[in-house]
Amino acid sequence: MMLKIIDHFDSSFTLDPDAKAVLFELLKSDTFLQQVAQQAQSQAVIFTELLFQPVPYSAATPKGMPAEFEKFQNTADYVIINVPPNFMFKAKIFKPSRLCAIYRKAKG
Repeated sequence: MMLKIIDHFDSSFTLDPDAKAVLFELLKSDTFLQQVAQQAQSQAVIFTELLFQPVPYSAATPKGMPAEFEKFQNTADYVIINVPPNFMFKAKIFKPSRLCAIYRKAKG
């Protein structure tokens, strides 16, 4: 089996405003924020409203995310999650098929 090296992957996307509003409402719900905080071993988390599409591994994107988001992975103050598929379905987002969301751990 041969591996195909991808030199460039377009990770840009645009969400329909209504779909984005539904998705953000789900990602900001109290119950979900509590689940994320528990998994992140934090008192609370705050949704940064930053989303990105995971990208294939390449020399330019060794962490599977657009380079501008890598700074969030390398700090203990943030947590990156996969957006649950049922949230994507409820928001009627089918392209891209996967998204990641960034949360900031609340201090104090």
